[in-house]
Amino acid sequence: MTLPRPARPLAVTLFAALLAALLPAGAAHAESRTVQGGRLDWGIKSSFQSYVTGPIAQGSWNLTGGAATIGGSQYRFHSAQGSYDPESGAFEAAFSGGVRFTGHRTADGAHELDLTISSPRVRIRDGHGTLYADMTSKAKGTGRVTVSPGVPLAALDLGGVDMRGGGSLVSLAGVPATLTARGAAAFAGYYPAGTALDPLGLSVDVRTPRKATASTAPTAAAGTAPAATASKAPTAAAGPATGALREAAVDWGVRRTFREYVTGAVAQGRWTLGGGAQDGGALFRFPNGKGAYDPGKGTLDAAFAGSVRFTGAHLDLTLARVTVKVSGGVGTLAADVTGSGKTTRAVPLVTFAARDLTPRNGLAVVTEAPATLTEGGARAFGGMYRAGTAMDPVSLAVAVDAKAALPALPDLGSEPAPSVSSASSAPTTPTASPAVAAEASASSPGTYLAIGAGVLLAAVLAVLAAVRRRRTGTPTP
Repeated sequence: MTLPRPARPLAVTLFAALLAALLPAGAAHAESRTVQGGRLDWGIKSSFQSYVTGPIAQGSWNLTGGAATIGGSQYRFHSAQGSYDPESGAFEAAFSGGVRFTGHRTADGAHELDLTISSPRVRIRDGHGTLYADMTSKAKGTGRVTVSPGVPLAALDLGGVDMRGGGSLVSLAGVPATLTARGAAAFAGYYPAGTALDPLGLSVDVRTPRKATASTAPTAAAGTAPAATASKAPTAAAGPATGALREAAVDWGVRRTFREYVTGAVAQGRWTLGGGAQDGGALFRFPNGKGAYDPGKGTLDAAFAGSVRFTGAHLDLTLARVTVKVSGGVGTLAADVTGSGKTTRAVPLVTFAARDLTPRNGLAVVTEAPATLTEGGARAFGGMYRAGTAMDPVSLAVAVDAKAALPALPDLGSEPAPSVSSASSAPTTPTASPAVAAEASASSPGTYLAIGAGVLLAAVLAVLAAVRRRRTGTPTP
């Protein structure tokens, strides 16, 4: 149908006005949302874990950076940071934590197998996904160590996954992963490209960014580490006069294998926190440290709030009233221990290195110091471990400045909703609820354009009828 010439300008004007009215602001390109908090669960390759700890390699693996374990053979990486576009489905999230595999011990105490995978990052674009990671590996035969940041380690099979329309929580489960060519090289040649790796799952919180106003000064993103105060020039400790203890916390996971035993098939138990203690996934934080601190001498004598109780089959153990004493570069963590119906006060559980307690930017820290079980600790655990056993590392933070903030705990995000499709059923989809997905779909630009086209057609027909009436002189009702 050809519009009469007088009707054309009016039709164009109507079309433009309708588009402006019907398309919501930013509908042509929805604003990306911020990924803030969440976890990535991935076993990398369970058979590789078995090989490392088996009779051939006779090795082990250790977690770093607050990484934890989940289930039988998965590692949990935490504190997701990134972005998500619900319109296109573009997604990117970087996680914290790492795992180091060592095996094939040599006569000099080194290891022929030495591989670290840390800081994984998942990127999804146009239906294609890749997992990147920082990798440090020792080549077989030559022993050459290679440090490779941001290696595209695994290709993710997202067949059938529609990443669009997610809401405040985006969750994936059972995503197949395949070793890439660059990943195979960084993996020290233990597996060829194309090898199937363990499937992975993730769950992250998504936040809509706040609109900035001209009168509001820019602020750090929610949940970022308090190092935002680093906008001030770093200053050295001003000396003992600045050393009054204002706030302190100690982080300790007790022992990874003990936690796994408690929640595993044998004990079938759990742990419960009390008194303000916090769970960081791979560690427990005991906050509100009070006591004496001398930065000049590097000494600390502090008591902390909180407790943790482990219960299960033939198990009931509580650690409370945690204290830390540091002197001569050595720290001792003690606690009141309740078990078998009786409480023993101030039991020294582990010792750890604390060589430098000098505050910097108002904060003195000990980060993941290796810890060793004491004789008293061995008795506290009922002989489950011998004195000298390596326990989980200890982290300690002492704030001496009112503006200094303690390091953030690992951010595991919200608990994921039940997955739309389980790990055993393909395809896998984001766990945005159907209602949310439908609402997002109904509000899509395509829908607005379809409505606009219908309204525009009706308007054009009305214009055409008016022009014809004008030409024929037909009166308007």
